Amino acid sequence: MDAYIIILTLFGAVILLTAWLPMVLRELPLSLPIFCIVLGAVFSWSPVAPFAVNPLENRYLTEHLTEFVVIVALMGAGLKLDRPLGWKSWRVTWRLLGIAMPLTIAAIAAFGAGLLGLPLASAVLLGAVLAPTDPVLASDVQVGPPKTGEEDEVRFSLTSEAGLNDGLSFPFVYLAIALTALGDGYGEIIGNWLAVDVIWRLAAGVLVGWLTGRILGYLTFRLPQRASLSRTGDGLVALGITCLCYGATELVHGYGFLAVFVAAVTLRSVERHNAYHKSLHDFAEQIERLLMMLLIVCFGMILGDGRIFEVISWEIVAVALVSLFVIRPVFGWISLIGLPHLPSEKAVISFFGIRGLGSFYYLAFATGQAEFGTEPKLWVTVFLIVLISIIVHGVAVTPVMRRLDQQRWDEEAPRSKGTVG
Repeated sequence: MDAYIIILTLFGAVILLTAWLPMVLRELPLSLPIFCIVLGAVFSWSPVAPFAVNPLENRYLTEHLTEFVVIVALMGAGLKLDRPLGWKSWRVTWRLLGIAMPLTIAAIAAFGAGLLGLPLASAVLLGAVLAPTDPVLASDVQVGPPKTGEEDEVRFSLTSEAGLNDGLSFPFVYLAIALTALGDGYGEIIGNWLAVDVIWRLAAGVLVGWLTGRILGYLTFRLPQRASLSRTGDGLVALGITCLCYGATELVHGYGFLAVFVAAVTLRSVERHNAYHKSLHDFAEQIERLLMMLLIVCFGMILGDGRIFEVISWEIVAVALVSLFVIRPVFGWISLIGLPHLPSEKAVISFFGIRGLGSFYYLAFATGQAEFGTEPKLWVTVFLIVLISIIVHGVAVTPVMRRLDQQRWDEEAPRSKGTVG
């Protein structure tokens, strides 16, 4: 059989499923990524498996394919947000980023060192890789498209957190890379890390993202109608903004993930109510969903092959379970202490720390920059955590969010009647 024809046929099937499955699965306790894993496992056992390209077995392909789908997801996430940026209105997000995330990195690193016997650099890398929530696989707990009104506190917090924490975990990835060269001394390593990887890269990411959003916002919405980008009505512009912003930021050694999200939020703020935002968001979401399906199918093929399970130990399983069901929920809850939100809302925000393709990207990037000596153990741990997250969060998300919406409606209905009366 011709490998090209086989791959083309499978690609067409995946595209059709990308369009059809979200509608079918919307009311079921089953997520699209779960279906993709099953599909990938079936492919791995079928006669067409030798012809299927599996990018997750190649570090370089893994890095750049996951990188691309994450930046597209970040653009879509930023365009979704109806709420203007503010210290008080985003306070849940700031707490998740400033309190829960550093504590999560430290705790996962400690468990990695203690249970898995990882050296310092590998332990820090494991924490940095697993701390951020994923903007790609978390779409079921995120806000709806622009101006749809689907922006309650839970969905907004999880969307904005996923948009920002991918960029903010990068300094710790660079710290792990720097720690592989301990011969230079801790003082020099930490000083360079703070100056370059924390201050400069974060500042460059925010600044380039803001400038890109402002300039392209002007070109899109403020030029005369005959010349503005919005007149095209073409969602493809979202992809151009994403790649331009990411590339420009990386050229000045800033954090491109952070810049893309900032650019999307800034672009939205230039003209918040224009219907063109929905066209941009919808195109970005379609590209994101297609790439996500392809990569998760490949992930399922690796799992279906079975060799990964041969090196799993009880220590790795323990780290995975503690990371997902103890560390993130506990520190997420701690970070929200004192806020006036319902306990059920705090619980959902703390629990849905979904891990996914972003973790694959960070690990592929870091292992391409330095030799850690523990790569197999790190990959198996991350693979297992992502698998458990996809299954548990994917099954729980529909009934949990439906119950939360019902609870919120039950509480607001009496107030509405009282107001009307």
